[in-house]
Amino acid sequence: MSLRLPLVVGCLILFLVAAKTLTSEDKILPYTEWNEYLGGPDRNHYSSLTQITPENVKNLKVAWTYSTVDSGQMQTNPIIVDGTLYGVTPTVRAFALDAATGKEIWTFGGKSKEGSNTSRGLTYWTDGTDKRILHSIGSYLYALDAATGKPIESFGDGGRLDLHTGLPEVAQKKYMVSNTPGTIFEDLIILPLRLSEGADAAPGDLRAFNVRTGKLVWTFHTIPYPGEYGYETFPPDAYKNTYTGGANNWAGMAVDRKRGILYIPTGSAGDDFYGGKRKGKNLFANSLLALDARTGKRIWHFQTIHHDLWDRDIPAPPNLLTITKNGKKIDVVAQVTKQGYVFVFERVTGKPIYPIKEVSVPTNALPGEAPWPTQPIPSKPAPFARQSNTLTDKDISPYAPDRDSLLIRFKTYNKAIFAPPSKEGTVILPGFDGGAEWGGAAADPQEGILYVNSNEMPWILTMRDTPKDTELSKLSPGKRVYTTYCATCHGTERGGSAKSGYPALTNIGQRRDRDFVGNIVTTGKGMMPGFTMLSATEKHALLSFLFDDEKTEVVDATPKSKKVYLPYQSTGYHKFLDKKGLPAIAPPWGTLNAIDLNTGEYVWKIPFGEVPALVEKGIKNTGTENYGGPVVTASGLLFIAATKDEKFRVYDKKTGKLLWETVLPAAGFATPATYQVAGKQYVVIACGGTKLGTKKGNQYVAFSLP
Repeated sequence: MSLRLPLVVGCLILFLVAAKTLTSEDKILPYTEWNEYLGGPDRNHYSSLTQITPENVKNLKVAWTYSTVDSGQMQTNPIIVDGTLYGVTPTVRAFALDAATGKEIWTFGGKSKEGSNTSRGLTYWTDGTDKRILHSIGSYLYALDAATGKPIESFGDGGRLDLHTGLPEVAQKKYMVSNTPGTIFEDLIILPLRLSEGADAAPGDLRAFNVRTGKLVWTFHTIPYPGEYGYETFPPDAYKNTYTGGANNWAGMAVDRKRGILYIPTGSAGDDFYGGKRKGKNLFANSLLALDARTGKRIWHFQTIHHDLWDRDIPAPPNLLTITKNGKKIDVVAQVTKQGYVFVFERVTGKPIYPIKEVSVPTNALPGEAPWPTQPIPSKPAPFARQSNTLTDKDISPYAPDRDSLLIRFKTYNKAIFAPPSKEGTVILPGFDGGAEWGGAAADPQEGILYVNSNEMPWILTMRDTPKDTELSKLSPGKRVYTTYCATCHGTERGGSAKSGYPALTNIGQRRDRDFVGNIVTTGKGMMPGFTMLSATEKHALLSFLFDDEKTEVVDATPKSKKVYLPYQSTGYHKFLDKKGLPAIAPPWGTLNAIDLNTGEYVWKIPFGEVPALVEKGIKNTGTENYGGPVVTASGLLFIAATKDEKFRVYDKKTGKLLWETVLPAAGFATPATYQVAGKQYVVIACGGTKLGTKKGNQYVAFSLP
């Protein structure tokens, strides 16, 4: 008998045993499905589908449209599972459609007091038999039957879980929503959380829940408790959540399921612009955390901003991909930032792929503040957005009709990179919305190329003394509440700043009824957090002030909410604009970038988007503000909407050449998805508009080849 036969049989048995024990999470993803947020657990926005190619993309036609029952901004990246598309409407109703026709199968939710925040999508989980959609509305997570949209009663409390579960008592009534899909690992779901950005924020604890029952499984404290790593980087009692909070993940996360590692980016600790009450480096705010997905234990971390004073939240999930360096394949995690940096690390050890230098930065700050003396800056890749310290007088826009007055203002501002907030005004470039924003980056997971769209909108951060109680006591009860909580964004005279995205509240009663405004005050909407700390009396006084009928009422509006007193506050969010509402600096105002992470060098960089009013004058390729990410395919295409000019574009991923574009029914401030049903490839985008002054929309539009 040949010795080869037992050897072959033995190997075959081992192979079959190994194959039998593989779970769906262990298999190499073919990248042909879109059953997770941004295409997969690596968050690479990548598809191996090749039916749509550079040669035939010009033939794309609308395959179907779906109109939601409501209208307004949609940031949703839909998921597609077994021929069914799952998405979210502007008022956060979940729905399921036939992915080939757009025909509605079910909807969940209705006109809800909690449905005012935007949603970036849904999470799907299955064990092969039980199939669930996990959907957040307000401060609750719902588990729905994927086939029917009905709540699963055995999950949480009758089908829903309170997102405050597991937090300390002091945080139980604080504002909290989850508007980015949770991440699945085995039977766990780990949820991003959006919190207030002031000193009153809830703690940004990372928590994993059992996806079947809703039970809390583990917690990681992003503001460390006594005895925990990083505790000494905050004042001793910071963990008690009485004067600081946040350090939360709101942008989503990635997971290496083979290794069981979660990669979680976090935002800043509250308050965004004054850190005198949270002196120190402030771990684990503004950090990329690698945690054991089963236990929540820290494996490694890297802090991208120390003691953040500029609202430099890490804005998007990281990308998990493989690069080749010095002839060796390396699994890496790449994190884009608002500052326009890309940090690249070995996935297991956290070792930087390219050196990161701690650079000295200005520390001349407001009294009581203690800026960190250095900040980390990667040696490669070069920033994909301009930095404030590179600006000169020559960078003031040549298209601004008021260029001379802009120059005068420009000379008064502090333009040093990481200059602390001041009363004189500090240029924030990239602006508060990036650089990179929540749309995040796409990546070719094997070629090691990262694709990221970027904003180059300058903002001016100016601080002022916080009004003292003696000053507030002279105001009417409603104006007292307004000045304390609302004036920073909407202005002391309620005029807002439409160009910066903050609506005027003058004559609000002619546009909205009292119940609607009252609901927004409590639950928040879009960028605005909910003010859950207000007492009923304070809320009543505020509404009376906003609706200009305060004089007809006698109200005791003695503040009962406990607002943390800070000596300084921001004067609001102000873009540096010319009198026509365009950026005060020269183009490009938005870019699209392809970065080779194997070398740290750029493959190409182009202006992204146009301004129609300038195009009419023959001025093209200026770029424009953009929100939402790209999708990249194995066939060589990069699909992206995102721009203020309301277009949907397709580029050659190797060269950046524009191959096809079309005008959408409303701006697509979202990331597309691509999928295949019955042998046909589709690409779909949510078109809600509304943001940046664009018109409202309510359609999902799917394209395919004829």
